[in-house]
Amino acid sequence: MSERVFMKGCEAIAEAAVRAGCRFFAGYPITPQNEIPEYFARRMPEVNGTFVQGESEVASVNMLYGAASTGIRAMSSSSSCGISLYSEGVSYMASARIPAVYVNVQRGGPGIGAIQPAQQDYFQATKASGNGGFKMLVLAPSTVQECVDMVYEAFDLAARDENPVLVLTDGVMGTMMEPVVLPPMKSDEEIAELRKKFEHRAIIGHKRGENAFCRPGSVGTGQEAVNIEAAKLYSTWDKDVEVEEFMTEDAEIILAAYGISARISRVVVKKLREEGIKAGMIRPIKVSPFPYDTFANLDFNQVKGILNVEMSIPSQMRWDIDYAVQGRTQVNDCLRSGGQLLTNDQVYDAARKLIKEVL
Repeated sequence: MSERVFMKGCEAIAEAAVRAGCRFFAGYPITPQNEIPEYFARRMPEVNGTFVQGESEVASVNMLYGAASTGIRAMSSSSSCGISLYSEGVSYMASARIPAVYVNVQRGGPGIGAIQPAQQDYFQATKASGNGGFKMLVLAPSTVQECVDMVYEAFDLAARDENPVLVLTDGVMGTMMEPVVLPPMKSDEEIAELRKKFEHRAIIGHKRGENAFCRPGSVGTGQEAVNIEAAKLYSTWDKDVEVEEFMTEDAEIILAAYGISARISRVVVKKLREEGIKAGMIRPIKVSPFPYDTFANLDFNQVKGILNVEMSIPSQMRWDIDYAVQGRTQVNDCLRSGGQLLTNDQVYDAARKLIKEVL
């Protein structure tokens, strides 16, 4: 059995990437994700990898594009307003179908906002990570262990789909420390084999007359044809829906939350159960694709209300919940934003208010 180690979220994210075979990282300092590039700066030389501190977020994401185009496992990270500057580069990678991974350790906004944690980038992550309407798988951990597991998995998902993958976390997850079990380190031979699988279209010095296809996809084919092919990929992602249903079997009240808000909601559900109230929680583990069917297929004769819990004002995940529920039950919000953390008491009081209104 693997040994458990005590690690900060940001450092665990970086170590998981290294163990997944990541051998290139480019990034730019911004709170609260600074420990990710700091860790890579120390760790990459130990595994014959490359760390680059870009002169800006724009430079960093385009370094990611260039490195990933060679077939190497590559990653970047930033926080919120920094991720906004990634939008063009990520859009280019989606168009060129580049398997890259990046991490958003969310902070308060809009604009420069606050350096404290928030969940205000949900729409950006799931609906508009860049121009052109492309889509990505978006993984949303709620523990440091899940940060490790999801980053490790993200590289395989990116390689499978030849598409960027985003890990959406927040400043709480990035700065807290928890015990984790680290995944196995991929060997040099495994990493070489993974890179070889992308060789047919990587920028590696093909023979004269052969093409490398790591350019934006409309070159030579027409943009609509590229979009049609991408849509075929997205249509297969029903198999990738991942959701936790906690004590929902007989629940009359459902708390809906992801990431750090789900940890708080879990505590509240347990407290309500101790008081004899049939509460449960639905947690999207991947927020893209969203588990619409999990909400749509609830027994609305039994479920009298849903409480959307997120650190965003205005609410954002609420849009997806409303789309799934179609007005068949009451949906309330429990929100904080701009770096103000939710508390157990606040979520509990909001749940009690909903209960009073619908039961």
